[in-house]
Amino acid sequence: MPELIHNGAIENDRWPPGHIKSLEQWLALPGHAFTAVRLEQDESPAPLFEDLGVIQLIVINFTNFMDGRAFSHARELRDKGYTGELRASGSFLVDQLHYLKRCGFDSFEFDEDYPLADALAHFSVFDEHYQAAMDEPEPLFRRRR
Repeated sequence: MPELIHNGAIENDRWPPGHIKSLEQWLALPGHAFTAVRLEQDESPAPLFEDLGVIQLIVINFTNFMDGRAFSHARELRDKGYTGELRASGSFLVDQLHYLKRCGFDSFEFDEDYPLADALAHFSVFDEHYQAAMDEPEPLFRRRR
């Protein structure tokens, strides 16, 4: 099984091939039977909003690391109450890992053979943040009282 980073640790992917459906496939299923959905970064997550409580995994596929829509989709899903696994997959840069986590991603699957142990160091690049985000809802000026 392929390895990925999930919740800050290297793990085997627990989802067998074929169990993650594209948004189009998922929408066509009666009652949206599968609980793992793959969005392309140019697809809106809005069709998933009514079923966020039952979806266990949402994968957002990065086809271009310069396209920031996937960051916005992750934040929107978390803001709407999604608590399941949110995975970044595909063409993103290891330098983006810290920011992906701040937007709400908790799982990372590289499209290239990247040493995952080396990637873990990118989550601790910064120890303080000025802005609020999913991982720290209060901005720095409110935390320093």
